[in-house]
Amino acid sequence: MDEIVITLSQLRGMIGLRVRYQDADWHVIEVLEDGPALVLENVDDSRVPQADQYGEAFRWVPHRVTVTVLNPDHRELHPDFLALDLL
Repeated sequence: MDEIVITLSQLRGMIGLRVRYQDADWHVIEVLEDGPALVLENVDDSRVPQADQYGEAFRWVPHRVTVTVLNPDHRELHPDFLALDLL
């Protein structure tokens, strides 16, 4: 079976889309070339503590998650990517 070809341009076209993932609403805010992966930010403006270099929480930031697009062998779409539902 051949590798799946999905371009960074195609993924970048998803920036700004609203998706449903893990029972929450998210916006696609960034594409990471390494992986590749999508960075999602929670729509409901929930905040999580961000740790400093010593592991101490020092500020509250938007909740973000990274979703891998392809499996490690690049032959299939990753189950997390397949779990995204467009809103």
